[in-house]
Amino acid sequence: MLFDIINEFNHGWFVFHYLSVRCFFAALSAFGFCLILGGKFIKYLSFNQLKQVVRKDGPNSHLVKSGTPTMGGVLIFLTIIVSVVMWADLSNTWVKLLCLTLSLFAMLGFVDDWQKISKNNADGLSAKKKFFWQILIAIVIMVILDNNILVGAQEKLYLPFLKTWSFNLGYLFIPFGALVIVSTSNAVNLTDGLDGLVILPVALVAVGLGVFAYLSGNINFSSYLLIPYLPEMGEVSVFCAAIFGAGLGFLWFNAYPAQIFMGDVGSLSLGAVLGLLAVLVRQEVLLIIMGFVFVLEALSVIIQVFSYKLFKKRVFKMAPLHHHFELNGVPESKVIIRFWILTIFLVVLSIVSLKLR
Repeated sequence: MLFDIINEFNHGWFVFHYLSVRCFFAALSAFGFCLILGGKFIKYLSFNQLKQVVRKDGPNSHLVKSGTPTMGGVLIFLTIIVSVVMWADLSNTWVKLLCLTLSLFAMLGFVDDWQKISKNNADGLSAKKKFFWQILIAIVIMVILDNNILVGAQEKLYLPFLKTWSFNLGYLFIPFGALVIVSTSNAVNLTDGLDGLVILPVALVAVGLGVFAYLSGNINFSSYLLIPYLPEMGEVSVFCAAIFGAGLGFLWFNAYPAQIFMGDVGSLSLGAVLGLLAVLVRQEVLLIIMGFVFVLEALSVIIQVFSYKLFKKRVFKMAPLHHHFELNGVPESKVIIRFWILTIFLVVLSIVSLKLR
């Protein structure tokens, strides 16, 4: 919206044509909106009894969290969309696809959260139903993406630290991309179990992927750094900046002890968008490195389930992994900060990989 208005008035407004400037203001706007609306939104959720239903099989220390307002992902969703509408070029295909993905997965998460609240049960949608809709939405998104890309670099799988190796996915591009989106969505959802644990890693990974989007969309930077040149991909960095700003704004209220939880409406949608971002910039492998915290959490659940079904033994005291550390006596705040530190290091490492080729 503002981008279109600025285009009409070139004189004196040229600075707002710079992508870096619009990224800054997208982050600042999303952050500001969260701070301004956060307190009122929390009061609204509390007044309407939209509160967290704590798992009965979770750690006993989490019982005090029962009654904390949830569905804060609605606030994240709104601030991201408003910020993107203000500062991004809405004619850009990739920006529109990201907005669509965020919206569809947010709707799925909203239904899941609503069922938990209305039934006063922590289960929500069944795993089969949730997984079915995730796969269906992801495939639709990938079909749209496949019909809009230029065949070539954007259908290849690239490995970090290697400047020449790539694998042409061909017909595997759609199912592979859908797998990345669904896996990331669920991994982020599983990580969302402690106050502020997931939102900062999401914001940091978004920044990392935003850097790759910015560089990939510039033919000079991409050729110098030996990464695929992806036309018009730079505009995606504005979307990533909005996620970062909204994430920090939400963390203001979600930090330990949390005043609000994001719920599935936030975790499912943010995870799916990170997955799509990695597919768009052709950095699916780097997503594993940047989001290794999400990978660890998801793997701990998978290992726990298979170990118990096959051997009737539990590898961890409780899964996901953050609960295992809690039950081993590590304070919640310390688990959170250590996971943040790990993510910061891995995101920086991923960005540094641009020169380690």
